[in-house]
Amino acid sequence: MNNVTKMRIHKPAHDIFEAFVDPEKIGGFWFSSSSERWEEGKTVTLRYEEYNAEGQITIKEIQANKKIVFEWAGNHIVTVLLTEEDSKSTIVEVNEEGFKENEEGFLNQLLDNKEGWVYMLTCLKGYMEYGVNLRASLVK
Repeated sequence: MNNVTKMRIHKPAHDIFEAFVDPEKIGGFWFSSSSERWEEGKTVTLRYEEYNAEGQITIKEIQANKKIVFEWAGNHIVTVLLTEEDSKSTIVEVNEEGFKENEEGFLNQLLDNKEGWVYMLTCLKGYMEYGVNLRASLVK
């Protein structure tokens, strides 16, 4: 079972790719920090300073400006696809796999996951298109 979320961002794929993999840029829209540049085979620590939380991801595949695949949260695989429509616009698609239909709370997991990816992509859009940092503004 997977969850797919997509958004058009009016920036080239290269700029969006760098926002994910560059530890100096990821704090503009998602986690407050990343321990290092994302590269295939590396395990990277991501931090949320506001919540005193951190987690690790393992980078499974990188195709510059096109694709990022990582594993996190108990064998969930996340694929980020960047499809450049033209030199000014890119579709960013996030697909998370690993949900188990027979697990208790399955539907809530899917809904929380979808909410998280929509929020992250909204923050990415604000950061990339307007230079605003909406990260960590969501209140549950």
